[in-house]
Amino acid sequence: MAIGMATTKITITLPDHQLAEIRKRVKGRKSESVSGFIQHAVRRSLDNEAEFLAMLEQGLNETGGPLTPKERAWARKMLTPRKPRTKSRKAA
Repeated sequence: MAIGMATTKITITLPDHQLAEIRKRVKGRKSESVSGFIQHAVRRSLDNEAEFLAMLEQGLNETGGPLTPKERAWARKMLTPRKPRTKSRKAA
């Protein structure tokens, strides 16, 4: 963390097994502290998202620019999970 960087203390909720794993890593000196581990994980997640968005933008620029509304609607339809069909029951 940079000197003088503003921080805010927050409360988060984790499953017990995740917290136990983080504490093992702190105890094994693979991370400085629980807070340090979580700060690192958040920083990596934000960096990964920014890198993915940059790659996506580059790919779009190399293949014709941003998606049209029609292309966006098609992609949304293709990427939305479908609900399983239920068989209609015939009356007995």
